[in-house]
Amino acid sequence: MTSPAYDTPETLRIVTLNCWGLKYIAKYRNERLTEIGNQLARSDPAPDIVGLQECWTQQDYLAIREKTRHILPYGKFYYSGIFGGGLAILSRWPIEESSMYRYPLNGRPSAFFRGDWFVGKGVACARIRYGSGRKDVAEVFCTHLHAPYEREPNDSYLCHRTAQAWEMAKLLRHAAERGHLVISLGDFNMVPLSLAHRIIETHSPVRDVWRLLRPNSSLGAASQPAERRRGRKVPTAEDNLEVNGATCDSCLNTWRWSKPLRKRLNRGEDVVVELDTEDPKAKRLDYIFFSCGEKSPRAAGDVDSDGGREDDAAGPEWTVESANVGMTGRHPTLKCSLSDHFSVEATLWRRNHQLQPTVSTATDASAFPRADTAHSARLPVAVYDEILELIRTYNLREVRQRKVRLAHFVAQVTLAVGCLVGVWWAPRNYVAFLLMLWSTLGLSAGVIDGLIGGLFVGSELRALWEFEWEVRTAREAALLLEEKKKLEG
Repeated sequence: MTSPAYDTPETLRIVTLNCWGLKYIAKYRNERLTEIGNQLARSDPAPDIVGLQECWTQQDYLAIREKTRHILPYGKFYYSGIFGGGLAILSRWPIEESSMYRYPLNGRPSAFFRGDWFVGKGVACARIRYGSGRKDVAEVFCTHLHAPYEREPNDSYLCHRTAQAWEMAKLLRHAAERGHLVISLGDFNMVPLSLAHRIIETHSPVRDVWRLLRPNSSLGAASQPAERRRGRKVPTAEDNLEVNGATCDSCLNTWRWSKPLRKRLNRGEDVVVELDTEDPKAKRLDYIFFSCGEKSPRAAGDVDSDGGREDDAAGPEWTVESANVGMTGRHPTLKCSLSDHFSVEATLWRRNHQLQPTVSTATDASAFPRADTAHSARLPVAVYDEILELIRTYNLREVRQRKVRLAHFVAQVTLAVGCLVGVWWAPRNYVAFLLMLWSTLGLSAGVIDGLIGGLFVGSELRALWEFEWEVRTAREAALLLEEKKKLEG
């Protein structure tokens, strides 16, 4: 069965949004996500590809699909983990293939109150054919990286998020090598030029669309050390929207307001925050990355093995036309923000690769990503050493955890046997009951801890060893590259 033919578009409009659709927890979930669908449907220009995160339920996904079906007739809700990954992709064109890739390092089951492990975080992958050419294919990767529960570098999950960025970079690099347009979007839970951000931009040919257009935008919240060192004044809410691309913790977002302001809003008062209000906590956690794919070295017009022309096989080139923060409006009746994040929206423009590229006023032509030049880049050796030290430290932590959990299991088994023996000499029925209850509860906790220590931590350590091997291999390549540069210099 052949795919239907489409006229190749000159532009692609891409949107990513963390919907904050936690079932039973997120307030006004149904109303907010339905309105998100309404606003997507009314967008001008209309989106062509939309990536959603924290869209946890089929009900909310279908509500958004119903509102947007006339502009985004195709979609995929992705299943993962115990409670679902919360990821979805909507498209103007058919999704030819899809897969859900779960990260090997993905949180810990013992942190049940956080839930990252239970939702099976990973990458929702979709292959979308947007034109009639053989290489008119977009490979879309939607993700939600592990949340930072402490400030870096003291975040105990930093190693997990770094490994997830590494896995994402591999997926993007492989897609670009197939010569396709590569689009990566989602809530990455990282700030610009952080370790995870640098891994993605160095170990794959993609680039952050916001920094392509606004290379001097902030590196995090104004209150964070990296931004304070730049010596800039505290940005206003408008600056954070227009210049810094802040999508989270904005003073304009009602879910980040103080309790007194939210109480006023709950009483029905339409509270307005002025755009010139100082906004020291806002930061950018949501991203759109892209790469235009790799060109074939063969001559234009050559016939390939399956009968296609090489001018079809050479992937089209794309540049960034515009990028903006969206979904900043409020619900029309509830007056609350539609999510605890704002969206990132970008327009890519298709250019004829035979012509000289149009250069953005914010950057030069060399800044636009090309898979055939960017994929060979390496981080400095010191950065790989930093990652290896991060892995070593986390590995030691997990080895200690494993010993403690297995020791707890053995202790609880011993205690349970002791309680059962004690029942024989219990002077009263209630004493026997308490011994049995203690034995049962203690043994249950011990068995759970034993399973986590013996099985999960073992699996986690093996994933760490794989990650470490890949980083060491990349470090060796970077070391050879540095030595080569020294010899040439």
